[in-house]
Amino acid sequence: MNSTCSERVLSAFSESFGSPAMVVRSPGRVNLIGEHTDHNLGFVLPASVDRSIYLAIGLRNDSMIRFLSLDKHGAYSGSSKNIRPAESDWPNYLLGVLKEFQELDMEVRGVDCVFSGDVPIGCGLSSSAALEGGFAFGLNELHGFGLDRVALAKLSQRSENRFVGVNCGIMDPFASILGREKKLIKLDCRNLNYEYVPFERDDIRIVLCDSQVRRSLTGSEYNSRRAQCEEGVALLKKHYPAVASLRDSTLDMLEAHRKEFDPAVYRRCTYVVAENRRVLDACASLERGDMGAFGTAMNRTHDGLRDGYEVSCLELDILAEAAQSMPGVLGSRMMGAGFGGCTINLVEADALDSFQERMAPVFRTRLGKEPVIHVCQLRGGTEILSH
Repeated sequence: MNSTCSERVLSAFSESFGSPAMVVRSPGRVNLIGEHTDHNLGFVLPASVDRSIYLAIGLRNDSMIRFLSLDKHGAYSGSSKNIRPAESDWPNYLLGVLKEFQELDMEVRGVDCVFSGDVPIGCGLSSSAALEGGFAFGLNELHGFGLDRVALAKLSQRSENRFVGVNCGIMDPFASILGREKKLIKLDCRNLNYEYVPFERDDIRIVLCDSQVRRSLTGSEYNSRRAQCEEGVALLKKHYPAVASLRDSTLDMLEAHRKEFDPAVYRRCTYVVAENRRVLDACASLERGDMGAFGTAMNRTHDGLRDGYEVSCLELDILAEAAQSMPGVLGSRMMGAGFGGCTINLVEADALDSFQERMAPVFRTRLGKEPVIHVCQLRGGTEILSH
């Protein structure tokens, strides 16, 4: 836990709003494998990590809403009786959560909230899901609404879909809210069945290399990719009525009707179907302790994201390809929505120092940037720190 962040938001809340507050920690997430399969109702394998958003939240006796972002150096004020999108982007992640509670006919009071965190913004650790999930979790506790963690993950997803305008899947809020220490979550995004998979390998580190290329998901190619997948499903459904999503299709189905597809749509769909199979195979590798096969699957995922789904970028390709050639690296791929962010690397613990030393000149000579490397630990999901 980052006690500095926790103390900082509580102190700022006391200075700005005075009344007592609940402090919530809401973690970012990594996804070991299963990229862009969640909104296609497939399988994913994420985990919550030790980089988190910290929120100090207090209810009011009126309808006023006041937010303070310490990292953005911004403030927002409004009314719970008239929730509408703000001019700045960041308040919308909180406003959307309030709106979704109202859509459930739950009466939300006015609220004060101060937040800060150490989740790197825009590099694929889902800081937005951490913020939404943490705020939803805190409001649920303070109001006594009684929603369980799965319901809160669904609410957070709806908030980002409807209010922020990003057609994200369920994985990010689910992993943030339901994560457990030293566990991965094998999540079926169609029915939300899930199981915890132990990841207690002290001899392996999860390392993120930040390309420092920032992207905004809203209005980006993310929504375009999702629409292309839906176009592919509609085409397949004409021939196979049981196909409700790419989860229900196979590579053979796609190949049989390849000539009917727009080439870009075919590439998107082929990647998703192959990736969904890869997740299941990777989980089997993990269960039998074959980390080499697991790492190879990660490498193949990067190939697919680069060439089929086409959401990588030059900087991510350089980082992944350099890492894949280094001793002690089991697997490396881009992580997250794409067009920037981080690569995720599985690195043997005794090779960690060498890995960081070898990656430094890759950053400097090939990207023209100073290296930014994060070594993460798996940590539990959203929790109350003080109340």
